[in-house]
Amino acid sequence: QVQLVESGGGLVQAGGSLRLSCSASGRTVGHYAMGWFRQTPGKERDFVVADSGEGDVSYYEPSVKGRFTITRVNAKNTVYLQMNNLKPEDTAVYYCAASENGDKYYIRATDYEYWGQGTQVTVSS
Repeated sequence: QVQLVESGGGLVQAGGSLRLSCSASGRTVGHYAMGWFRQTPGKERDFVVADSGEGDVSYYEPSVKGRFTITRVNAKNTVYLQMNNLKPEDTAVYYCAASENGDKYYIRATDYEYWGQGTQVTVSS
């Protein structure tokens, strides 16, 4: 089993930056596919970014490409989401997810076996 814990959320003004962390425990996730999703009240969980095992290949949702960056530090068993030039429409609860099948990235939430509890990101205008 893998446990994921997100942190780093908060309140930021538009144009600001935040770095979210997803710390994994239970197993080493370096070879896992990892993803970040976000959700607002009453809506489905939306894809943000994902990468394949070891972070070899990444894919970004078009609205965040160029502003968000997914990275990993395997020594810390942690995945990060650097978010720059934040916009009010980025406001959501952000979740990280992990899949044991690290041969590619996944953009569907149903492809992930493990999820964190989420961290709130609020961007004020």
